[in-house]
Amino acid sequence: MTNTSAFDAPLTIDPDAVLVVIDVQKGFEDTAFWGGRDNPAAEQRIGELIDVWQETGRPIVTVQHSSTTGPLAEGTPGHELKDFVAAVRPDLHITKTVNSAFYGTPDLHAWLQERGAKQVVTIGIITNVCNETTARMAGNLGYDAVFPIDAMHAFDMAGPDGVTVPAAELARATGTVLHAMRFAKVVTTESVVAAARTGAAAVGRP
Repeated sequence: MTNTSAFDAPLTIDPDAVLVVIDVQKGFEDTAFWGGRDNPAAEQRIGELIDVWQETGRPIVTVQHSSTTGPLAEGTPGHELKDFVAAVRPDLHITKTVNSAFYGTPDLHAWLQERGAKQVVTIGIITNVCNETTARMAGNLGYDAVFPIDAMHAFDMAGPDGVTVPAAELARATGTVLHAMRFAKVVTTESVVAAARTGAAAVGRP
């Protein structure tokens, strides 16, 4: 688990903290397939974090899920990143076929190790699926995992008993587990933006 003193300390954002933007793809707009969602401001919050990372020259990783069928299938319009993320020039772009960004191509863990990066900030879609899985792995691998929970969204999901659990409840459960078990620091976009602007900025991209 994360060191207790570091976990409980006021939030700081490293000058080389890596923003991992997960699966912000057009296929998630297919509400007939995915159902209801929470947090209609998620895309705005994602954009705010991308903006501050670009302003301060911190590294950005974009992640894109490739399914064989469904709204995210490669070669379909739904596979494409949403326009505001597609416009980003990432330091690394990962494609994946499973939930964790650490099981994609190129290898995220190897890339982070090469850079000497110690802090990973996870945002994107879906809160309790790829975002949560990536944050758990980041914590287990020893990174300082930061989880701005308002810069992502979930979808309603049916459980094994057939009961549909609202997206907001699933997101709350994710935040609770990540916090209680100290996989990640569950925070707000506002706090991350403030901390990122307070610290010394990294050197801007050429």
